[in-house]
Amino acid sequence: MKREVLSIAAAFVLAGSAAAQDVTLRMATIAPSLGQAITMATLANVVTDNLDGIAIEVSGGGAATLHMMEVGRGNLDLSMTSPVVYNLMAAGKAMYAKEPDAPELAKNLRLLMWFPYGQYHFAVRAGSDIMVLDDIEGASVFLGPQGGGAYNGARGYIEASTGLVVGEDYEAIKANWQTGYQAFLDGKVDVYVNGCIDPCGQFIQFTETEELRFIGPEDDSGEVVDKWLGKFRYRDMIQPGQYEGQTNTEPVKAWNTAVGIAVRTDLDEDIVYQVTKAFWDNLDQITSDAPWARALDVEYAAAKRGQMELHPGAARYYKEAGILK
Repeated sequence: MKREVLSIAAAFVLAGSAAAQDVTLRMATIAPSLGQAITMATLANVVTDNLDGIAIEVSGGGAATLHMMEVGRGNLDLSMTSPVVYNLMAAGKAMYAKEPDAPELAKNLRLLMWFPYGQYHFAVRAGSDIMVLDDIEGASVFLGPQGGGAYNGARGYIEASTGLVVGEDYEAIKANWQTGYQAFLDGKVDVYVNGCIDPCGQFIQFTETEELRFIGPEDDSGEVVDKWLGKFRYRDMIQPGQYEGQTNTEPVKAWNTAVGIAVRTDLDEDIVYQVTKAFWDNLDQITSDAPWARALDVEYAAAKRGQMELHPGAARYYKEAGILK
């Protein structure tokens, strides 16, 4: 299984090797080791392999919130997005409050597709006395890079479901994705959080030498959690038996959300149509080698979520496929 994950990650290299193509699109995504980045790089690889004259060049690293700004400026063609973050960008709120041009730049972003972010996994070592999220008081936690969407999502879920507040009841370490994971490997952090579609490379690697346990809140019901989930997040479960060293024997409460691939509004409609069609028409090339790819669904991809509109080229494909009317 480890070899499968690494082979998909190699798409970052392969998708950038066709510079001689007529059109080379520039895609930026988050840390290459993360599941969402692997999904995006896989799309780039499938498109580059199956289209004559169009290639997608991928660079990994940095924050999707900033990449979206660069798509809006025309410095990138594609980036990761989400319904929540796009709405905030369009309104100039939260992480965009100090970016006065964010609402105008949001007008130059359209959607290629949505896909599941993956369940948020809250992981501890199997020998930890932290059995549920409610037990993390006084613990050190890696929630994700501070200021990013993953950090804010994990923090919000903990507070809504347990009442525990970051910085008051538990410590959130400041780290990027790579150093946060390394801190967990080194035993310097009690809880490691990563949202991903199983199987996740980080947990595959960890369970090669150690056992882990996923934890959830004692109770995720109630109006407080419902309000926090809103329209674009939803309850989900992490199933037992996903990893050899996973000690859970019952499903674990978690949450999930949608993320997507944003594309420049002014990118040629026919190019976006061809990219969308090439990916979905050739999805079977990857599902046998990448079990996580089975979570990709064309109806999920085209669903209306928040303010973000489909690019006309993508909408054209989804209409032809019978997904949209």
